[in-house]
Amino acid sequence: MPKSSEKTSQKAAAKPSAKPLAVKAASKGDHVFLVDGSSYIFRAYHALPPLSRKSDGLQVNAVLGFCNMLWKLLRDMPEDNRPTHLAIVFDKSEVTFRNKLYPDYKAHRPPAPDDLIPQFSLIRDAVRAFDLPCLEQAGFEADDLIATYARQACERGANTTIVSSDKDLMQLVNDCVTMYDTMKDRRIGIPEVIEKFGVPPEKVVEVQALAGDSTDNVPGVPGIGIKTAAQLIVEYGDLEQLLFRATEIKQPKRREALIENAEKARISRQLVLLDDKVDLEVPLDELAVHEPDARKLIAFLKAMEFSSLTRSIRRSIRRRLRQTRGTRMVAALRLSRLRGKVDRRANRAEARARNKGRPPRPHRARERATATTRPRASRARRFRLPPRAPRPRENCRSIAASTRPSASSTI
Repeated sequence: MPKSSEKTSQKAAAKPSAKPLAVKAASKGDHVFLVDGSSYIFRAYHALPPLSRKSDGLQVNAVLGFCNMLWKLLRDMPEDNRPTHLAIVFDKSEVTFRNKLYPDYKAHRPPAPDDLIPQFSLIRDAVRAFDLPCLEQAGFEADDLIATYARQACERGANTTIVSSDKDLMQLVNDCVTMYDTMKDRRIGIPEVIEKFGVPPEKVVEVQALAGDSTDNVPGVPGIGIKTAAQLIVEYGDLEQLLFRATEIKQPKRREALIENAEKARISRQLVLLDDKVDLEVPLDELAVHEPDARKLIAFLKAMEFSSLTRSIRRSIRRRLRQTRGTRMVAALRLSRLRGKVDRRANRAEARARNKGRPPRPHRARERATATTRPRASRARRFRLPPRAPRPRENCRSIAASTRPSASSTI
């Protein structure tokens, strides 16, 4: 090995890893959002027509669509449903443990379009510009990482929302895990999974193992679709029980297909079953949501020449700053009013004690206020004045005589 490469490797090894921007332990009551970034990319690419950057002609329609979808997700979330932890999960490579199990897995998928490939790195840069975790791990699909994070969040009592409409992720839906389709603005829970597959989420894997998947080249059992697979699983319980009792099936073709393709059905089940025990490189606690760096985000959007999106995000940031300042001013005004109220109560108590001829006791409310807040600059105390002495009544005639001019006076 040359010396230059040795020095480079030593520097890389000595360089500390980047610290997480925010860390918060996920616990009961928290809400974890896991975005299927791979599906987001292709949705964004097909949603917008070709768009080139004016400065160099680079195709950026997928980057713009991805940023728009991500900003819409962050902006339109209601206050009572905002995430406490959020991450964008991508597929890192085409080769995973499933390809070792079945070499033809996803073999028939066409390659990505030529104008989309250069945008993959820019989309990951966009995620980092939003100050969001960009997760990917070699040897595993994004669905496996999502399954692992969802399991860990459920074990801690947190709720999880998977931002995707991929049917392969529907096996993860349960009481604390739901899916959200941003394109249709539709939530997918247990009833929606039963409506699609005819079985609850925990049985979706059994149905997919029988029906197969032509998109991912999962073989399944020939001649059995989703409806037939659902009927068989409802009747026999699971795949192994069905294959064990395949000779009891009355339909000859279906019986022969199950007996001849039993091994393919078992392999298909391993292919569609998500691995929820991945050794994660980024812990769940490091996915905590925090405010993005506004300058960094605006700089990226300007470099991409996304003028309208830049204006929209800048207006939103300014509006949020004004609201924050207004909240601080209201809090300061309320504190000032509270101090004045405490002073007035103390003054009245001191005046009452003075009128009764005993020394006033220090007011407890004033003691608490001065102990927790900074004493105010010179503020005059207002005391109750003693009653004014009555003025002597004078005769109206004498008053008139005193004000009437005398005869000797000259004008």
